[in-house]
Amino acid sequence: MTIKALVADIGGTNIRLGIADMETLSISNILSYQCKDFDNVDGAISQYKQDSKQEFEYACLDVACPVVSDEVNLTNNHWCFSQAAVTKQFGLKKLIVINDFTAIAMSVPNIAKDKLVQIGGQDAIPNAPIAIFGAGTGLGVANLIHAENKWIPVGGEGGHVDFSPIDSDEIEILKELQKKYARVSAEQVLSGLGLVQIYQSLCAMNNETAKDYEPADITKHAIEGTDQLAVKTLDVFCRILGSFGGNLALTLMTYGGVFIAGGVVPRFIEYIKTSEFRARFDAKGRFGKIIKTVPVYVVTEEQPGLIGCAAYLQQEI
Repeated sequence: MTIKALVADIGGTNIRLGIADMETLSISNILSYQCKDFDNVDGAISQYKQDSKQEFEYACLDVACPVVSDEVNLTNNHWCFSQAAVTKQFGLKKLIVINDFTAIAMSVPNIAKDKLVQIGGQDAIPNAPIAIFGAGTGLGVANLIHAENKWIPVGGEGGHVDFSPIDSDEIEILKELQKKYARVSAEQVLSGLGLVQIYQSLCAMNNETAKDYEPADITKHAIEGTDQLAVKTLDVFCRILGSFGGNLALTLMTYGGVFIAGGVVPRFIEYIKTSEFRARFDAKGRFGKIIKTVPVYVVTEEQPGLIGCAAYLQQEI
């Protein structure tokens, strides 16, 4: 009999829930709710059970916060819950709570090939180390190591390493951001906010008044060529993205590939293909010939968190 499990992706605003087939890792009965409509996570799970008419004895939840003890305290909403209490309340045989980017990392080996867009490099080497990073509200970074027939996610806070400018434009952008921050991290340029801050910096460098753009406005104007500073912003973003991804490839020699997730990059995949992204990814001096073989993939799967929760749970039961 196939085991069915509850999987949930919990962010600051929304919670997405579904039922995972533990054999195929397929996800069904996906429903989404707003976190503000419930006092805590148990209310959302109860509502899901009522709406979906599904029963389950196993569950894996990913959360946008660190998971270091039984108590899980969401960073960007009011929920705070005990894993033991949730396990008891719903009569679960097993509950696992993981960080949201751990879930995204675990999804990578299980994402359908038609949900991956390759940008350069050769074929991935099976079971070789993998790096994952994602630009969205922030900049998430994780790695996957294969050992003893299972994938082991290695999390961290790689998005908060120092921003390392390469060319003169980036050096000037760093100087502009240093007027605002005591320390400038990679996240300050490789995120939705990062796009805006690059644009604002370029405006200041060119003595122009910055328009009140959201990240989507910048990418739209850049792709359509209707604002030249927006075009330059996206060009700079792609170059920095390439340098950062190449550094991840070097750190762990990720012959299994470097995967880009998050909400920002999938909006302009075709633009990235013709940008200097890959040239900067490969520009690693003596190691350039090696890094050129590492494939880069942009993840277009809409529910990587749910797939990752299912993959993590599958290894543990």
